[in-house]
Amino acid sequence: MLRGGFRRSHLAAYRPACPGCRACVSARVCVNAFTPSRSLRRVIARNAGVTMSVMPALARPDHHALFQRYLAARHPDGTMASMGREGYGALVEESAVETRLAEFRSSGGRLYGVCVFDIVADGLSAVYSFYEPLRVKDSPGSYMILSLLGDARERALPYLYLGYWIDGCDKMDYKARFRPLEVHGADGWTILDAREGGQDVSNH
Repeated sequence: MLRGGFRRSHLAAYRPACPGCRACVSARVCVNAFTPSRSLRRVIARNAGVTMSVMPALARPDHHALFQRYLAARHPDGTMASMGREGYGALVEESAVETRLAEFRSSGGRLYGVCVFDIVADGLSAVYSFYEPLRVKDSPGSYMILSLLGDARERALPYLYLGYWIDGCDKMDYKARFRPLEVHGADGWTILDAREGGQDVSNH
């Protein structure tokens, strides 16, 4: 389904189909061709000492607490802001595919971030990520993507799926910094033109 531009939410697969609008396009990074830009190398340097552990997709109390802090600080008006423990458990555990958690901890062992991701035949798919809002200046969202790219490379998987991207949308434009990036449209998967997207990855 990912190859056709769909995304997973719990047990369902979906793809936006708004009349007269095709702004939302699926995006994936070509793992083997990816080389971090200068700004992404700075992200790596800022997060020296942060480690990633891959674990079963189970809802954990400390992860849920971080999830709530993240939503309160970053998306207080979002549709997920009122999600309780049961909803969080469904987000993490309801899946018809092979799903894992990437847990990130700082050098002192403090929980830094969590990414829910799927393992599929041709890559990894980042489903949802959240992080310690006090570390926002270290670009934790981008660092988690970089880490998943490394994991995909170790698994010899060609793609990292990043969900939907909208050209000109500030909250999504950071995805265009991970090149080469392919987007799914009427002609299938095509390489995103180097002139499109590419805002600074700061604060993600």
